[in-house]
Amino acid sequence: MKKNTLLIVALLPLFFVISCLSRTGSKGGQEAEPEEQAAPDTIKRYYSGNILSSEVTFRNGVRHGLTKTYYATGKLYQTFWYNNGVKEDTAVMYYEDGMRVFRKTPFRRDTMHGVQIQYYKSGRIRAKLEFVDGLRKPYLEEFKSDGTPITDYASLVVETSDNYKQNGTYTIKLSLNKKDVKANFYRGGYQNGLFNPKAVAKINDSDYTGVILLRKTADPAQNYVEVIAEILTPLGNRLLEYRKIDLPYNDLK
Repeated sequence: MKKNTLLIVALLPLFFVISCLSRTGSKGGQEAEPEEQAAPDTIKRYYSGNILSSEVTFRNGVRHGLTKTYYATGKLYQTFWYNNGVKEDTAVMYYEDGMRVFRKTPFRRDTMHGVQIQYYKSGRIRAKLEFVDGLRKPYLEEFKSDGTPITDYASLVVETSDNYKQNGTYTIKLSLNKKDVKANFYRGGYQNGLFNPKAVAKINDSDYTGVILLRKTADPAQNYVEVIAEILTPLGNRLLEYRKIDLPYNDLK
């Protein structure tokens, strides 16, 4: 009996070591990696005074999932979908009733990408315009409330004044054939078929006209000028019109 008791006492340290190894799940003397657990989604609500302005879904402290913004009336204004802090999928804007859709805009990697569609309250399509990585394509279609395409847009008018022989200048004036329609005028062309406002120079001298004053230089230059008119449509969108204007001289800048 005494021998058995001594044997048990001698083996206790060994049992303790085996027990510890079993609890840590170690292999080859290395501790097992703790299992990662994602935090559950949380929704935070933001207020302007006592009025709910937005609801934002977070995961692990980052925007992930549905974000909603609201009109001051409390009606739904817009929804966005975030994937790890980045806008993806389709953003939806609603009319003041918070139910009928006004606009759907596709996003990819936090920028507008794809065909944006606008709607009348009846559900008919109001307009279509296209974006690529946040930049506009010239494509635009607009429709009346009965579904008829809109085609009677204002168009670009180019006038030139040649004073090259008198003082070495050549002036290009841009306007529209409908004098009451506003437009932004730019010197420059499309970049890979896209309108990039940062790659062109705005040349407006009013809300309705633009001017380019070219001067004679000692160095050769292009014998043409590219311009873009960004024309405000009756539905509040922007129609893009491009024009290449040939110059009678190749030393103007």
